[in-house]
Amino acid sequence: MSWLTEDFLLHNEVAKRWYGVAKTLPIIDYHSHLPPDVIAENRPFSNLYEVWLAGDHYKWRAMRAAGVPESHCTGAATPYEKFQAWARTVPQTLRNPLYHWTHLELQRYFNIRQPLNESTAAAIWEQANQRLQESDLRPQAILQKFNVKVLCTTDDPADDLPYHRQLVSNSALPFRMYPTFRPDVAFAVQQPDRWRAWVQRLSQTANIEVRNLTNLLAALRQRHDEFHRLGCRLSDHGLNQCFAVDGTEAEATQVVEKLLSPKSNLIDGILADRFGGFLMRQFAEWDFEKGWTKQLHLGARRNNNQRLRELVGADIGCDSIGDWPQVDRLCEFLNDLDHRGTLPKTIVYNLNPADNYAIATALGNFQDGSIAGKLQWGSGWWFLDQKEGMTWQLNALSNLGLLSRFVGMLTDSRSLLSFPRHEYFRRLLCQLIGHDVVQGELPDDDELLQPLITGICFENARDLLGLKLP
Repeated sequence: MSWLTEDFLLHNEVAKRWYGVAKTLPIIDYHSHLPPDVIAENRPFSNLYEVWLAGDHYKWRAMRAAGVPESHCTGAATPYEKFQAWARTVPQTLRNPLYHWTHLELQRYFNIRQPLNESTAAAIWEQANQRLQESDLRPQAILQKFNVKVLCTTDDPADDLPYHRQLVSNSALPFRMYPTFRPDVAFAVQQPDRWRAWVQRLSQTANIEVRNLTNLLAALRQRHDEFHRLGCRLSDHGLNQCFAVDGTEAEATQVVEKLLSPKSNLIDGILADRFGGFLMRQFAEWDFEKGWTKQLHLGARRNNNQRLRELVGADIGCDSIGDWPQVDRLCEFLNDLDHRGTLPKTIVYNLNPADNYAIATALGNFQDGSIAGKLQWGSGWWFLDQKEGMTWQLNALSNLGLLSRFVGMLTDSRSLLSFPRHEYFRRLLCQLIGHDVVQGELPDDDELLQPLITGICFENARDLLGLKLP
C-alpha cells in the first residue's frame, strides 16, 4: 500500500525527524473503555470480528449510512458476514478517519498492507485470524507491543473491581492497569428504577446499606478510597453540561428520600440539576484531597434514535454533538471549587468544536501557579478524534494556552486495536511543529523543541497525573 508509508502525514524533513523521537516514547493511555476482564485474564481473540468490529459504534454508523442492514451491524448475522459487510463499506469511507484507522490497524497488528474491500475480505479475514492465534496478539502482549506503560479503564463505583485487584499484585507485568472513578449513574435520578438498582449494587459492593443521603455518601466515599488503593488517580464524568453549583445538602436529602420511599416520587429537572451539583462538589473535594485529576466530558447528545434504542440498546452509534451552552456553567463550577480551595487538577473535553476557544480561555481563568498545567483542555474527543479535530485543538491551545504543558493523546477506545491513534496524533503533532519550523515561525532548535515533543507525548502526563509506572 504505497500511500500509507513510513512518512504518512509527515511532509517535511523536520517533521520526520521529530516523529523519529516521538514514536519511541512510551504510552500513558489515561482514558479508555477497554474491558478489564479481557486484559487481566489475557484472553485470546477467536476472530477479527471479536477484536475489531464487536462494539465499534464508529463502524456501525458508517455501515448504516452505506446501506448495511442492522442484522449485519449489531444483529444476528454471523461474525464473518458482518466482517464482509464492513469490508464492502470501507471503500466508501474515503476521507473519513475510518479509512486511515482501518488500514493503520491492519498494518500495525497484522502486517496486512493491501486495502480492505469486498475482493480482499476473505484473504484478510483468514490472515488476521491466523495471526490472532499467536501469543504476541494476546491482550497483554498487545500492550507491550505498543509500549503502553499505563492503561486506565473507566469504572462504575458500584463495580467491585476484581480484575484490577487481580493485576495490582503482579509487579512482573511491563504495564499497569488502573481504574477510573466514573459515577455517572449517581446522577440518573430522573430514571428512578435505574438509579435504585444501581444504589442496591453500590450498597452490596461497599457493604453499606443506603437508606439516606449520609449512607449514600459513605458508600461512595468507601469506593473512592478503594479505587485509590488500587492505583486510581483520575475521576471522570460524562455530562451534558456542568450541574448547578448551589445545590444544598437539604435538597440532596430530599432527592434521596423521594427515590427510596415506597411511593418513589419523580424528581423534576431543577431538583435533579441541584442534586447533581451537590454530588459534584463532594466528588471534587475527595479528588482534591487525594491529588487526583478530574475529567469532564461535556456535550454528548446520547441515544437519539428511539427505534434503535428499543431494538438494540444504548451506546450503539446513535449519539451526536450536543449544543448546550457550556462556558457559564463550567466557569461557575470551577470558580466555586477554586473559591472553596478544593479545585483538583482537571481535564475538560468538549464535543462541540464551536466551544473550542471558549473552553480554552475559560480554563486559563483558574490556573493558580501551584501546579504546571493544573487545568488542561483535553485532546479532540469522539467526533473530533480525527485529523481536522486534533489540529483544531492543537492550534487553539497553542494560541490561547501553553501547548508545552499539554498531556496529549488517549484512545477513549473499546478495542485493543486502537493504539495507532497515539501514532496518528504524534504524526500530526510533529507535522504541525515541522511545518512551523520550515516556515520560519519556530526556531530549528533541538534544545527548545525536544522538551515540547517529549512532554506532550509522554512526560507531561507522567508528571501531572501521578500514575505509578512499572
